[in-house]
Amino acid sequence: MQESPYKRTPLVARPFIAMRWVIAGFAAALRHEMAFRLEVAAIAVLLPVGLYLGHTGIERALLVGSLLLILITELVNSGLEAAVDRISLEKHPLAKRAKDMGAAAVFISLVAAASTWLLILLD
Repeated sequence: MQESPYKRTPLVARPFIAMRWVIAGFAAALRHEMAFRLEVAAIAVLLPVGLYLGHTGIERALLVGSLLLILITELVNSGLEAAVDRISLEKHPLAKRAKDMGAAAVFISLVAAASTWLLILLD
């Protein structure tokens, strides 16, 4: 079995190598996923608003964190959809279930963010 070239990389260089993959992931999501682009645009507006409207560090963390949770969930959902499409583009009940569950996860993250914002701002 062949050893991964990544294992021979000095430990201090690994985070920098991993950052290339992170940037590639963001670029792919921005290039291929309309929902991700819309969420990034909305969050670019809401993030500074959340930092301004939060009265305490905890409130700011919750307002911003709830927005970041949306992006995390959307990235996981997009990765899941890409993997399912890689396997087959044919319609299959399990593929539909996987994609529907991913969409439901994104929806729940949106509801969680909206609830967090409402509860903090209406307090």
